[in-house]
Amino acid sequence: VQLVESGGGLGQPGGSLRLSCFASGMIWSTFTMNTMGWYRQTPGNQRELVATIAHGGSPNYADSVKGRFTISRNASRKTVYLEMNNLTPEDTAIYYCSRKIDSEIYWGQGIQVTVSS
Repeated sequence: VQLVESGGGLGQPGGSLRLSCFASGMIWSTFTMNTMGWYRQTPGNQRELVATIAHGGSPNYADSVKGRFTISRNASRKTVYLEMNNLTPEDTAIYYCSRKIDSEIYWGQGIQVTVSS
């Protein structure tokens, strides 16, 4: 199983970007068993949680993104999304897609998001 992220790049302050993460090689029923999420990391800092969502569950967000970011998932497409609005330069980071099952976390390769005018 591979988590394949897309949609990163350059965004402007106050603008929006949408990240997608496709669970390649996973059947949809297994996808529903995973809690999917997004984390981010900046140089010299630990990876931090952005948002997570379980199948049929309520999303969980970091305080820093509440009201600006929205996580969602589509089981039939085996994809998790992160809609990022009202971007700030502090959102600049490498964003990692994750899946968690049986206390094990697996990561995507990461995708760069840069917020700058």
